[in-house]
Amino acid sequence: MVWGYMLSLDCGGCDPISIRSSLIIETFSKELVKEIDMKAYGEPQIVHFGEDNKAGYTLVQLIETSNIVAHFCEEDNAMFIDVFSCKPYAPQDAINVVKKYFSPTKITEHYIERIIPIY
Repeated sequence: MVWGYMLSLDCGGCDPISIRSSLIIETFSKELVKEIDMKAYGEPQIVHFGEDNKAGYTLVQLIETSNIVAHFCEEDNAMFIDVFSCKPYAPQDAINVVKKYFSPTKITEHYIERIIPIY
């Protein structure tokens, strides 16, 4: 039995201006929620922290069926995002929004269906 759906994207070569803008990240988050047909639970949390090569913004957006979490690594112009939901969604819709806002030159995609173990 499928319990949830998980999309993880590792994105390289992202637009350096976009990944350093809390306003762009917030706009991205809201459009992503809409495009994958989810309902946001509260406002996105967007915080800049970290040191050295780990510094950058982190985004957490709760959705009624789980969450969206992303980290933007400034040193490497990279983005790492996980979209998890009990409600099905089209992974390509999420990928299209990522491309629109951050223009990665490389995306490594992992998509899995989370299964409830039966004992």
